Amino acid sequence: MDSTPHIAVIDDNREIRDLVGRYLQKHEYRVSLVESAASFRRLLDRSAFDLAVLDIMMPGEDGLSLCRFLRETTDLPIIMLTALAEETDRIVGLEFGADDYLSKPFNPRELLARIKAVLRRVQTLPPRREIKSAEVRFDRWLLHTGRRELTSDDGLTVPLSTAEFRLLSTFIDRVGLVLSRDQLLDLAVGRNAEPFDRSIDNRVSRLRKKIERDPKTPTLIKTHWGGGYCFNAEVRSP
Repeated sequence: MDSTPHIAVIDDNREIRDLVGRYLQKHEYRVSLVESAASFRRLLDRSAFDLAVLDIMMPGEDGLSLCRFLRETTDLPIIMLTALAEETDRIVGLEFGADDYLSKPFNPRELLARIKAVLRRVQTLPPRREIKSAEVRFDRWLLHTGRRELTSDDGLTVPLSTAEFRLLSTFIDRVGLVLSRDQLLDLAVGRNAEPFDRSIDNRVSRLRKKIERDPKTPTLIKTHWGGGYCFNAEVRSP
């Protein structure tokens, strides 16, 4: 089986597709050039990919919608392509789970460097135990994955923000593993983490306030000094 990384380049601009495709093939990547989100959805059924380079502005279904679909249904790494004026779309793309972004016009050499960096990070992430049930129980909580809310044993319902749900799902998928801050940023936030980014600490703190009996003395999300965080709970089906 061919172990060469397979990259999908999804952009309605044929000139950009061909330019990127030739450059990546020159550097020994397998490349599929795709002109629309609809075409890529069909291609997903019969091909496996290692990374998608995805343009935001496309006719029909745009890149943001496709990014959200991919993040909800796959673990495929995504690099978004944005125009310089699309700052809001760039931020939304990262919130939807894109791993990195690049502004147009861009140098193919920089895109290649981003692809290598994202693939390198993905290969070092710990394995995932995927949530397959619509409901998951831990401690005194029942997590409703579809509604993204928690119900306690005494009937209290606690809604989760998108960020809180992604973080909790990441912990549940890798229960018992110590995850570094950078790994949590990659897994739960879905972006290229900056060095010394401490935003994950704030996210953990907010989640603790919702699920811990005493957030000041947490027992579910344990801190490992110098290491990161570990979800210390038995996870089971209802």
